[in-house]
Amino acid sequence: MARETSVVTPQRFSEGFGYSAYIDQINVNKARFEDFYKNFQVTPEDTQSLKELASQPNGPTKMLVLGEDWCGDVIRGMPVLARICEAAGLEMSIFPRDQHHDIMNEFLKNGEWMSIPVAVFYTRDHQYICHWIERPESAEREMEEISDAIRAENPEITEQEFGLERRKRTASRAQAWQQETVTEIKELLGKSISS
Repeated sequence: MARETSVVTPQRFSEGFGYSAYIDQINVNKARFEDFYKNFQVTPEDTQSLKELASQPNGPTKMLVLGEDWCGDVIRGMPVLARICEAAGLEMSIFPRDQHHDIMNEFLKNGEWMSIPVAVFYTRDHQYICHWIERPESAEREMEEISDAIRAENPEITEQEFGLERRKRTASRAQAWQQETVTEIKELLGKSISS
């Protein structure tokens, strides 16, 4: 689906943060972002695949990311997106979602939700390729299972206690979900470029 009327012009894209600049200005969770970044590497095989995708005439050269520093999916996912950009040689431009609703409204999950992170891929001449939202499908399923289990074990749990318990239980899955993010993005780019 082409986005000829997008608010994300080449000029607008250039106004976002690079990854280091984004990390430097965030207010919360900086250490968590840094840990996820430090502890995740794109595999050599995935690096090769991403470079091959980027080298295609209609391949990605730019990734726009929408996120917020308070969001668990962003804390886990944005460092992976930065590593993908490094591996493939893509330019990354980050926009805080809550200050850029006009961009977010183009990439709503299921046309309804302002889910983040969002990674939007563009060609060298700024043609839209595809976008990826929030978390891999396996994480979606597993988070639902974990949430259901917590609520079944303790129906009276407060929202704060629930959040802490879910974060504790999902921590062991984070690295697998990060790798699955790379796999999903590679597959999405491959399908989008070849169609």
